[in-house]
Amino acid sequence: MSQKFKNKYRIPSSRLQNWDYGAKGAYFITICTQNRECYFGDIIDSKLEASELGILAEKYWLDIPKHFPYVELGNFVIMPNHVHGILIIDKNASVSGRDAIIRVSTRNNI
Repeated sequence: MSQKFKNKYRIPSSRLQNWDYGAKGAYFITICTQNRECYFGDIIDSKLEASELGILAEKYWLDIPKHFPYVELGNFVIMPNHVHGILIIDKNASVSGRDAIIRVSTRNNI
């Protein structure tokens, strides 16, 4: 773990090197905000009080199957600075050529 990227220590990836993450299966994912800023809201009385961005995060999470018909949503939870969720991929469902391979960048600035 002595290697640095942009002068910061990095942990090794927990992804399996030879696994196709687009393959059929259920995947538990976590999406964190940049610098772990609490953009999605605050916890008040043990519940998330969602900000406008938190409401949008939920909306866009729920919209995933509209864009990827072979994806079903499992349980999910939105926290102030991250989202946990389960995506169930079944590419045996009807998949158009457009949806067969889509690469998504995780490098966005808000």
